[in-house]
Formats: sequence, structure tokens, C-alpha cells
Amino acid sequence: MHIEILVEDQSGKALLESLIPKLIGESGQTHFWRLHAYKGIGRIPKGLKSGQDAAGRILLDQLPRLLRGFRKTPSIDAVMVVLDSDRRNCVEFLQQLTQVANAVDAGDRTLFRLAIEEMEAWYFGDRDALTRAYPRAKAEILNRYVQDSVCGTWEILADAIYPGGSAAVKKAGWPLPGQVKFDWARKLGPLLDVDRNNSPSFCKLRDGLRRLVNSNA
Repeated sequence: MHIEILVEDQSGKALLESLIPKLIGESGQTHFWRLHAYKGIGRIPKGLKSGQDAAGRILLDQLPRLLRGFRKTPSIDAVMVVLDSDRRNCVEFLQQLTQVANAVDAGDRTLFRLAIEEMEAWYFGDRDALTRAYPRAKAEILNRYVQDSVCGTWEILADAIYPGGSAAVKKAGWPLPGQVKFDWARKLGPLLDVDRNNSPSFCKLRDGLRRLVNSNA
């Protein structure tokens, strides 16, 4: 099976580069897959007419165009789109995304998965990996986190493991937040145990992707 995987930023791509091989193998072994990082999530365009500036690489802005193109490419069997839910209503958001895929006749070959509230939730889902990567993490702060809750996920993680916490990251401003998240992905991704992770949103991605490739076996 050949799968195109779309994610909204570079830190998400870095994390999935570590996780996807653990789920379905390295690309080219049993399945072929490619990861594409975008420069933000954006919003679904009105009338499903993607903006003309494809070079802007804003994921949802370009999603209708991307799904149409993948649908017309015979060698591509499926597309998985991985997004942060942020503070959106997850049920409504998934319905909107599914409507986009159906509208461009790609619904039967497109898998949407949401990280609740952000992909940093998946690090909390494997506390052992987190504390191995950051042995000086502040346990009292880690313990405040409720798995897959909408609570300022990356900020809690920063408060636990980054010098000066999230306040220092926000004070420095861009590009530090992106760099910090990218560094977390590179350090934590290889340590995460995909079968032990207790993040419900990660488990949905894991199980959904495995079902997808097994359906084509």
C-alpha cells in the first residue's frame, strides 16, 4: 500500500518520522509512505476552493486541492491527515474534514486523525519515555496533566521540562516555540512505545493506520 501522510508542521513530521516505522514498518519494506509537513493548519476554504498560493503550504487551505490530486494519482492508495484539534469540537471538526474528502470523491481513501489538544499529548501518553528523555522533569507538574484534555498541553510540558517553563518560551517568541517542539519530537519520538501509549488520540491513530494497511493485505 502507498500512503501519503499530511501533517501541519515540522515538529509533527519529526515525530511521525519516528512513529510510523514502528506502526507499519519503514517505507519500502511492506508499505510505501511519504510524510509532508505544512506551515500551519489554516482553515477549510469556502466552497472548497483552495487558495491560489500553493507555495504558502497551509494545510487546510490546500486540502481540497491536495485530496483531488491524490485521488487522481493511480499509484496512491490512501491519504492520512494528522492534525491538532486545538480547542475545536472534535466531533464537529472530523465531520467537516470528512465532508471535504467526500466532496472531492476521496472519502473512501482518506483517514483523518486528531491529536487532542496537541501532539504533545502523545508524550504524556508514555510517561516512562518522557522521564527517560528528561530525567529532571518536574513530577508535580507532569502529574497535573489529565490525558488528552484541553488544558494548554504544550505549556504544561514546557513547564515540566524546559528551563524557565512556557513563560520563557513565549517571552522569547517565534521561532523558539517551533524549535522547542521540534527538539521534543526528535528526542522523544524514538523512545515512545506505540503499543503502551495510553493517549486515546494516539491509540486511534495507531489502530486506524494499522486497520488501513491490513485492509489492503
